[in-house]
Formats: sequence, structure tokens, C-alpha cells
Amino acid sequence: MAATDHSQAIKQDSKDYLTTALLQLLEKNPYQSINVSQVVRRAGVSRMAFYRNFDSLDDVLFDYFSTVISERFADIIQHVPPTEKLKSLELFFKDFANTLELSVSQGYEPIIRRVFNENMQHFYNSLPLFEELKEPEKRYYVKFMSDGVYSIWREWLISDQKESLDMIHQLLATLQNSTLEALKNQQAN
Repeated sequence: MAATDHSQAIKQDSKDYLTTALLQLLEKNPYQSINVSQVVRRAGVSRMAFYRNFDSLDDVLFDYFSTVISERFADIIQHVPPTEKLKSLELFFKDFANTLELSVSQGYEPIIRRVFNENMQHFYNSLPLFEELKEPEKRYYVKFMSDGVYSIWREWLISDQKESLDMIHQLLATLQNSTLEALKNQQAN
């Protein structure tokens, strides 16, 4: 049992080293110019350690951003009181602004967007009102809202967060609710 725990700790350390190395390389290099050899060299691990943990560099970033973004969605899904949720989201988005700007300039934003879309699917599937929608409206609603919400957050983050976070939340709630109501009305007719 101890050997298993030790090998799992080594595997996790390798994952952490590889993720840190890739993120460090991305600070100065476009994503498309980075390869596995550069990452393993910087991380101080073998190529075998890389492929034991990941299939590609996309997987490294997907794994990293899945954890970061999923934690924020978990706060929302678990119905954290609004005052705590806003503060948590505000801190997250302020911290995330530089990351998003870097992802845009270095060419790996599609990975973040994919993680965001998966979390939006999970979020909408957790809403009782959402269960009333039928396919294919349900699928298109999630796609529409996910892309719209992402685009609003993206614009807000990369334009120096000029509007208040509360204003952004109110806008998103209005868009979400009115779109959902319109779909339910369409299905009723």
C-alpha cells in the first residue's frame, strides 16, 4: 500500500512539474511553438513521465483549466450564498483576466473555452427549470448561452473590467431568463 501511495505521489508531482513548466513557457512563447521536449526539459522529468500523465500538450492545459474553472462552477451549482458567490467570482475573474489575455495572445484560448462550455453544460443540467426543455432546443440553448456568457466574460475581462461585476451578473441573468422563457413559450405553442 505504501508503494502505491508513493508512486501516486510521484505521478502527481510529475503532473504538477509538467503543468508548471508549460505555463511558464507560455508566458514567453506562443502555444504552437512549444513542444513536449521543451516542457519535459523545463520540468526536469522524462518524456515517459509526460506520456504517463498526458497524451498531448492540450491535455496538460485542459487538465489544469478544468480544475480552476470547475471550482468556480461548483460554487455556483452548490448554491453558495450570493454575497459569497459574488466575492468569489470577482476574485476569480480579476485573477483570471491576465490568464485570459495571455491565452488569447499565445493561442490557447480554445482550450479554456472548451472547459468553460463543458462546465456550462453541467451547470444547465443542474437547473430544475432547464429540465422542462426538450431536445434539440435544450442542446442549442446550452450552446447559445455558453458562447454568449463566455463572450461577455471575455469582453469584460480583456477590456479592463470597466463595468461592475454586479452589472455583468444582472445582464447575464436577464439574457438567460428571457431566452429560457422564449424557448418554453415556443414549445408551448
